[in-house]
Amino acid sequence: AFGGRPFLERYGKYLLISQRKLAIADGWFARYGSKAVFFSRMMPIVRTFISLPAGIARMNFFKFVLYTFIGAVPWCLFLGFLGVLLGPQWERIKPYFHILDVVVVIALVGVVIYLVRKRKRRFAE
Repeated sequence: AFGGRPFLERYGKYLLISQRKLAIADGWFARYGSKAVFFSRMMPIVRTFISLPAGIARMNFFKFVLYTFIGAVPWCLFLGFLGVLLGPQWERIKPYFHILDVVVVIALVGVVIYLVRKRKRRFAE
């Protein structure tokens, strides 16, 4: 909410965010923002970043907190339940989490590379 929109208007082009994309995002968030916050809080990775567009779009803070809470409860219950089930086996499954971390980082780097190349191709045409 503080500095997000002015920052993106000034430096967005360096982050591959045009004024047109900002306008599209504003319209989309105005229409689906509450639902986006609710459902995003249930999804790994996305749940971390939904606060940024909510703040930039100046979503009502109390509405944001409400949808965040309601959306986070099922995820937290699931993770707590999973922890109870897997806790005794933690040492056995721990190495798989490190592998998963590497896979996620590689996927994120791949997505960034893809988006940058796609953007460069558009400018080259």
